[in-house]
This record gives sequence, structure tokens and C-alpha cells, in this order.
Amino acid sequence: MRGRFAPSPTGPLHAGSMVAALASWLDVRAAGGQWLVRIEDVDGPRCKPGVDRLILAQLAACGLIPDEPPVWQSQRSDLYQAALDQLRLQGLAYPCGCTRKTLWLALQAAGREPSRHGEWVYPGTCRGRAVAEDGPVAWRLRTVDGAGQAAGEAVCIDWHDRRWGPRQQNLSRDVGDFVLKRSDGLWAYQLAVVVDDAAQGITDVVRGQDLVDNTPRQIWLQRCLGLPTPRYAHLPLVLGPDGDKLSKQNGAQAVDVSAPLVVLQAAARHLGLVVPPAATVGAWLAQAVSVWRDGMMRDLF
Repeated sequence: MRGRFAPSPTGPLHAGSMVAALASWLDVRAAGGQWLVRIEDVDGPRCKPGVDRLILAQLAACGLIPDEPPVWQSQRSDLYQAALDQLRLQGLAYPCGCTRKTLWLALQAAGREPSRHGEWVYPGTCRGRAVAEDGPVAWRLRTVDGAGQAAGEAVCIDWHDRRWGPRQQNLSRDVGDFVLKRSDGLWAYQLAVVVDDAAQGITDVVRGQDLVDNTPRQIWLQRCLGLPTPRYAHLPLVLGPDGDKLSKQNGAQAVDVSAPLVVLQAAARHLGLVVPPAATVGAWLAQAVSVWRDGMMRDLF
């Protein structure tokens, strides 16, 4: 079993990200597996200098130390390019010259709602159309006429979440052909995370519920690339006083790791774990692993 915690260095860890880190670490440790940390800095303009090292220091202060040296997505562009080249050769990825304005007009013309939880369902404007690649183009993955499909067949992904059970999404209808590489040259999260999970041999992904909508896209991309699909578990989110999820974007405060046992106990309470008090971080984590292994999490997973 190999799990991972993959923070973006856009800000230090807050309570919600610490819950995800602890849950991932406990899940792997209870199975005697290996736990990795990956710095997801593929969106360079949003990342802040030095935050990656701060995150690693926060984790270390709480005893959450990876079994292998961390990796940085910004250093793995060759792997992402190789995956995109494979998809292009298979006829599964294509260039898209659409701007936000042209997409808005296309959606309006089709009588479709231009926004879905902050995202736009791509209407297939450039699919099957000749688009010059010497300008600013994005690269998209087909969700119609894709790998192993009949002509015009939609991609419907059935999968099992360890917390939520059986789930399904019609990618063609609900998402559309999604971006692999942006028109500004930056790699999209979906491609980077799929390539990295496979390259690092990740078998189990434990992360926040806010990422559950990404999972069908990642499973489809794994199938197109011939890569294994990990098991997924999506955790309930830590909410702020206003009822919205804690996030760096809405000003969530960094966890104060000067008292790591307090941080760990708070994260455990959110997960429904009752861990006896301990004098040291190491002793507390050992007890937490035992509690997790003994089945205290069956209601969740």
C-alpha cells in the first residue's frame, strides 16, 4: 500500500489540509505501507516562494514524515509531456483555440447554462476541427469518441468511493472534453496528478470531499493512458464559522505547530477518532494508528 499527501504551496497548511494529511498517513501506516509527499506546484503563478518548505516543516513538527524524499511537480514536466504525446498519437487529445468569450457564446447558442459549480461544461467546439498549433492553444482529452468507444458514445464512469460507496458520472454531459495543458503552457492538475500517482506507485488516495468531482476525470485519463486506478476515499470537509469549507482562498489560518499534539488531537476529532492522551507526538501517533487499525473508522470507510 502506498499513499500520498499532495499539498499546493499557495499557503501554509490549515486545519482542513492537516486533517487530510493525518488521515492519509494513518490509513497507510495502519496497513504497514509507505506514505509519500508530493508538492503540487504545477500552477506556478499561484505558488508562493518558501511555502513548500514551510509545509514540510509543519508536517514534520506533527510527526508526519514521508518514507521517500518529496517530489515537486514543477520538476516533472517531461513526464507530463510524454503522457500528452501518447494521447495525441492515440487521437485522444486535441488542440483547442477557444477563449472564454467564444466558449460563453457557444454555450449560450446551445441553450446551456454557462456555469456549473464555477466550471463550464465544454461543448466540443474544437473537437474534430483543424486548429493551428502555433498559437496559444489548450490541449483537451476526448470524452466522446474516446478509447474503446463506439462513435458518439458518451463516457460514463462508475467507481467506488471508500466512504461514499458506488458513484457514477457522465463525463461527456457533465464535464465535456477537459483540459490537459492550458493555453498559457501550464500543465493541468488532472494530467499531472494522474501521471504522478502512477509514476509513484500510489495505490490509495485519501483526500477531501471537495476533490470528489475530479475522480471520474482522473479515472478516465488513467484508462486512456493504460495506467492503474488507485482506491479513493474522500473525507468530510472542515468548515469555517460561515459554513464554507476552510481554504487558503478564503483566508483560513495556518495551523500553529508549536503545539503539535493539540493540532493532531483536533484533526483526529474531526475524523471521529478518539485517541488517548500521550506525552509525545510519536506515542500519540502510535496509538492513533492502533485505533485506526482496530476498526474505529469503519463508519467512514
